Amino acid sequence: MRQVSDHCLAPARTGGATIAAGRYMRMFPELPALGIEPEMLRAIGRAGGLSDATNGRSRDARTIAAGRPVFGQYLAHDLTADRSPVTHHDDAELLTNVRSARLDLEHLYGEGPIGNPYLYSRNDPARLLLAPSGPGQDDDLPRNPEGIALAGDPRQDVHVLISQMHVAMIRAHNRMVDRLREDGVPDAELFDEARRALTWHYQYVMLHDYLPEMIGEERAARLLEQGPRSFSPDGAVAIPLEFADAAYRFGHSQMRDRYQLQPGGPAHKLMPDLIGFRPTPADRVVHWPLLLDAPGQPPAQRARAIDGCLPNSLIHLPVDITGTLDDDDQASLAVRDLLRGTATGLPSGEAVARHVAEAPLAPEEVGLADLGWPGETPLWYYLLREAAVREDGERLGPVGSLIVGEVLLGVVDGDPSSQRSVDPGWRPSLPSRQPGRFTLTDLLAPARGEPPMS
Repeated sequence: MRQVSDHCLAPARTGGATIAAGRYMRMFPELPALGIEPEMLRAIGRAGGLSDATNGRSRDARTIAAGRPVFGQYLAHDLTADRSPVTHHDDAELLTNVRSARLDLEHLYGEGPIGNPYLYSRNDPARLLLAPSGPGQDDDLPRNPEGIALAGDPRQDVHVLISQMHVAMIRAHNRMVDRLREDGVPDAELFDEARRALTWHYQYVMLHDYLPEMIGEERAARLLEQGPRSFSPDGAVAIPLEFADAAYRFGHSQMRDRYQLQPGGPAHKLMPDLIGFRPTPADRVVHWPLLLDAPGQPPAQRARAIDGCLPNSLIHLPVDITGTLDDDDQASLAVRDLLRGTATGLPSGEAVARHVAEAPLAPEEVGLADLGWPGETPLWYYLLREAAVREDGERLGPVGSLIVGEVLLGVVDGDPSSQRSVDPGWRPSLPSRQPGRFTLTDLLAPARGEPPMS
């Protein structure tokens, strides 16, 4: 089998400092790998296949705003970065995660002002740097002379949506620095305190805003109250391959093909219009209320429903992302996701469903019989179809919710410095639009003049 690079919308660039190293694990080690021919995977994922949204089965979600899967990608870059070529389909020991398997914003902070001084202000090293995209406000990442972003992870520049989210997080950090300085925090403690405070806000948003939308409010509340039943790491947390190479790639199905970035502006195609690794023009700076819902504002653009299909931009990735290919099918992110799951020896979706006592989807609900495949389903595709069949594409189904919810909670609870580990009763202090509720919109696009949360 060909090598399959790590990617979340795009293959990981191999540059950048190795900040932390870890291993992957298996959430269900007793389940056998699914054997499925590569040609069948290609038939599912290639242009014109079942995963091509142009086949007419695709629609927008009703409840999920278009910026939510971008935040999901932001979380993914914080949790995993696999720069090991996959040459053995079932040997997790050969794969290295150069992330810390914590939601600690290491892709934002790098190694801090001492280890990565090029990310920080020379005159005020507690503050992260930004750069202008044109006259006016600083609204782009700082870049080297060739236009490549200076960031804690080069994937933060893969497309405009993720680089602009990184810009919004830098602004949030700098706002935190200003608040803490006003509160009298000494300069020697300022960076560490601002990092801790922003990280806790970020973790809170993931657990109390993002996760309930992705798995359902009842499931999220039950998980937070009762804890996980399948993912309980003993010691340091390692990311399960079932999460990294299948379940958490559900966001690929949520991405739109086109995005309106500014009020009254045109809709830009995700690829190639919003491709990254170059300066962000002023007319591509994101106005976040167009991508994230805010009280009193018109509804934001919607994400796509989770249905097993990917938009045209991700079925036809540009050569700037893929590099030169001798296999046209590798231009499809769906093909890459499917081959990745087989390369890492994932079990079938039906096998996982039975293992966790959930009723598996029927063959006609999955749809692979239409291609002549009599066997069980690759986990990635199964979980997308489960969301479509069981939740109308608005959120993950029971098996997908179990994997995603338990791993995301597990990485927070397994971090001794996390908000839940240090101060479970803590609540955000940054301003919010609704009393008692702090959301992703409040974090990335704060309203002006609002009082802090009580």
